[in-house]
Amino acid sequence: MTIIQHSRGSTAGSDEPQGRSTTDARLLAWVDQVAALTKPESIVWCDGSLAEFDRITRLLVAEGKLIRLNPEWRPNSFLARTDPSDVARVEDRTFICSAEPDAAGPTNNWRDPTEMRAVLDALLDGSMRGRVMYVVPFSMGPVGGALSRLGVQITDSAYVVASMHAMARTGREALELIERGESWVPAVHSVGMPLIDERGRRVDDVAWPCNETKYIVHFPEDREIVSYGSGYGGNSLLAKKAFALRIASVMARDEGWLAEHMLLVRITSPEGQAYHVAAAFPSACGKTNLAMMRPALPGWSVETIGDDIAWLRPGDDGRLWAINPENGFFGVAPGTGMGTNPTAVETMWGNTIFTNVALRDDGDVWWEGLTDTPPAHLIDWRGEDWTPESGRVAAHPNSRFTVAAAQCPSIADDWDAAEGVPIDAIIFGGRRATNVPLVTEAGSWEQGVFMGATIASERTAAAEGELGELRRDPFAMLPFCGYNMADHWAHWLRMGERLGASAPAIFRVNWFRKGEDGRYLWPGFGENARVLAWIVRRLEGEAGAMRTPVGLVPLERELDIDGLDVTEADLDELFAVDPEQWIAECDSTEEYFDRFGNRVPQALRAELASLRYHLTL
Repeated sequence: MTIIQHSRGSTAGSDEPQGRSTTDARLLAWVDQVAALTKPESIVWCDGSLAEFDRITRLLVAEGKLIRLNPEWRPNSFLARTDPSDVARVEDRTFICSAEPDAAGPTNNWRDPTEMRAVLDALLDGSMRGRVMYVVPFSMGPVGGALSRLGVQITDSAYVVASMHAMARTGREALELIERGESWVPAVHSVGMPLIDERGRRVDDVAWPCNETKYIVHFPEDREIVSYGSGYGGNSLLAKKAFALRIASVMARDEGWLAEHMLLVRITSPEGQAYHVAAAFPSACGKTNLAMMRPALPGWSVETIGDDIAWLRPGDDGRLWAINPENGFFGVAPGTGMGTNPTAVETMWGNTIFTNVALRDDGDVWWEGLTDTPPAHLIDWRGEDWTPESGRVAAHPNSRFTVAAAQCPSIADDWDAAEGVPIDAIIFGGRRATNVPLVTEAGSWEQGVFMGATIASERTAAAEGELGELRRDPFAMLPFCGYNMADHWAHWLRMGERLGASAPAIFRVNWFRKGEDGRYLWPGFGENARVLAWIVRRLEGEAGAMRTPVGLVPLERELDIDGLDVTEADLDELFAVDPEQWIAECDSTEEYFDRFGNRVPQALRAELASLRYHLTL
C-alpha cells in the first residue's frame, strides 16, 4: 500500500510514498485500522489547499466523474451526475445505534451497536481495494473556536473530498489542533465499490460508484459515524447532517448547548439596530429564502450567517450565542431562481459543484425554476437529450449546488466570528394551508418549546400520503436528532431555565396559509420582511400584540401591509383561530406525544392542556 502525504507542493496520486502526515498516535492507529479493513491501494492525507482542490477536480474530470462547465459562464465549476439509485438521503437506511433503543426513541431507526458493527465490518472488508483512501481532517466552526468541534473523515470518494472543501474547514489547521490533543469525531465512508475483486482482478470504474446496499450509521456514545454504499450529499459528506446534527445534538445535550437544524440571520432596522435570529423550518418551507432574503420593505436589511445548521450556547453574559458550524451551502437547485432567491443564484456565479442538474448546450447549467422559459435543448441529469416536450424534468427534484458560504452576496462580514452572534429571537415555521396564523409570539419559553415540538406541514401531494394530513417535524429535527426526540424537548426546557430572563423570544410563522378559494393569502418571499419587522418591533417593545389561545398575534394595523395586495378580509383570515379545528389539532398532538410515552416533559403536556382550555373559553 502506498502512503502519500498530501501537502502543499505534493501530487495526489503520486507513486512515491512521502511518509505519514500526522504525529497523533490515536489518529495514526485509527487510519491504520481502517486501512487494514478496507484495503485501499493508497492513502492520501488531505491538506485543504486550493492546489489540492485543483488536483482532485482535474482527476475527477479525467475519470469522467465531473464535467467542467464553460468557464465563460461558470468559472471553476463542475457538474456531477449520480447513479439514479443514489439521489437523496436514505432515511430508512440511517441508524442511531445507541446502547439502548429508548435512547434513540420512536422516530429514529435503532440497531444494536455490537450487531451493527459486525454488519459494517463485513461490508467494509476490502471495500476500498484498488481505490485511494483519503484522510480529511476538518473543523466544524471556525478553527479553534470555543464551540467549534473537530472531525476526521476517511473516504474513498474524491467527489466527497472536493465537496468537503466547500462544506467544512478542511486540512492542516484542523489537524494541528488534533495533534495538540483536541478531541475529534471519527467518520468512515466508502462507496462500497472496490476496483479489485476478490480474485485480484481489476474491474472498470464507473462515473458514479455506489452500492445497492446502503448504511448511514451513528454511534452516539462513541461519537463515531460510518457510511457505506452511497456517494450522495448528506449520506457521504459526514461533516454535515451526520456530525453537525446527529452526533453534535448528543454532544450538545451532554455538554449543555444546542445543535439545531436552524438558519442564522442578522436583521437591521431602518434605525441601524441589529438583531440576530435563529429559525427552524422543515424542507420546502422557505428556509433558504429567509436565510438569503432581500427585504421588500424599505430601510430593512437581512444578512446571512448560516442557511442550515446552528450551534447555540449560553455565553458568559447569560445570553444565547450561536455559530454556523458549516463553511458552505449544500442547497436544493430546483425552484431557485432570480424571482425566488436571487441571492442564491448570484452565490453560484462560479467555484460551485452542481449535482444532478441539467447541462446547457453552451456548457452552463439549468434547472426548473432557474428561468421562466427552459432552453430549447438540454442534457438532463441522467445524461440524456431533453427538450421542453420530453414530458419529464431536466434536473432531478433533489439536485444540488455546493458552494462556499463566503461567496454569498448577503453574507455578514463577521459570519464566521469564533464567538458567534447573540440570539435575540427564535422562529419556528411550517407549511400550513390552514389553522396556523401568519405570525404568533409565544407567551413563555415553555409555550415556545411547545410550538417547536409541534411543527408540522400539511401534505400537499397524494404521493406524500393523505392530502391535508399533518407531517410532524418537531424543531425541523425529525431526521436529524441523534437521540430520543422527547429528551430533546426536555433539553430545550432546561436551556430555558438556565437562560432565564435572558432567553430569546420565540415566534412561529406560516407563510403558506390559503383562503377558501385555494389562493395563498400572503405574498411571501421579500415581503416576509414585514413579519420580521413586527418581530423586531416586539423585541424593542414598540409593537402591540393581542392574546389568542395559540399565542400573541399583531394588533390590528400593527403589521405593515402598505402597498400589498392583501385585503382586510385576507388579513383577518391570516390570523383567524378556529377553535373546532384547533381542538382537532390538539387531539392529533396528543396522539403524537403518546408515541413517546412518559418521556414527554410534563411542561409540554401542561401547554397542551392549557391550549385546550383556552380554546373552549
